[in-house]
Amino acid sequence: MSNPNQNQKETIIKLLSEKSVMKQDVFSNTVAVFNELKELIRDRAEELSKEMVQVDKRVNINYKDVNPQSMQLKVAGDVLDFYMHTNVFEFDRSHPMFKSGYVKGNELNSYCGIINVYNFLADSFKYNRLNDLGYLIARIFVNRERKFFVETRTHLGYRYANFSAEAITKDNLNDIVNELVIFAVSFDLFTPPFDAVRQVSVMEIQEKANSNSLRTGKRLGYSGTSASSFADDEVNL
Repeated sequence: MSNPNQNQKETIIKLLSEKSVMKQDVFSNTVAVFNELKELIRDRAEELSKEMVQVDKRVNINYKDVNPQSMQLKVAGDVLDFYMHTNVFEFDRSHPMFKSGYVKGNELNSYCGIINVYNFLADSFKYNRLNDLGYLIARIFVNRERKFFVETRTHLGYRYANFSAEAITKDNLNDIVNELVIFAVSFDLFTPPFDAVRQVSVMEIQEKANSNSLRTGKRLGYSGTSASSFADDEVNL
């Protein structure tokens, strides 16, 4: 006669040995990739800064190490904020990855760590405008084998839409960073439509005298193009 307690214990050990160990591997890989990104971005900021000094000293490029899970790359009027989530995620079964032979062969390959990349206006941080908007422009997913794919509205979405055949490399990271910088610098701040802001109350204008109440984001009030098709665009002055 089987012992229920023994069966449960074996199930627990099996889950811990397979799933929990896998998640530790995913997390370790994501941390390693994030640290490689930090080093690469630090070097890239120094390189671009030296070159831009020869062009125009007003164009500032610098790197900021915020904490072990966060860093920022300031490029002129933009800030790219890289944030590594500390958890490991699974995808909904409707996700296209579950149709790939790679994941069908071993569904543990579908578990990923995430590095989010947000685009903010540099002035949002400079003037401490806490209500300002930033946009998620890319998510980098890394699995237990250091294979990766990228979800993004940039051109990277065509190159890295599926799990890579090989583990992520420095060349891949360079390509990703370059495309994100190009996208952020090309992604302009648009004025809102005149009729959308033609009326303002005394209270609103007094509040706007305080920069902390000023809410600003790129492409305000516009949508439709590939660079501006954000569903949560808002009109603010």
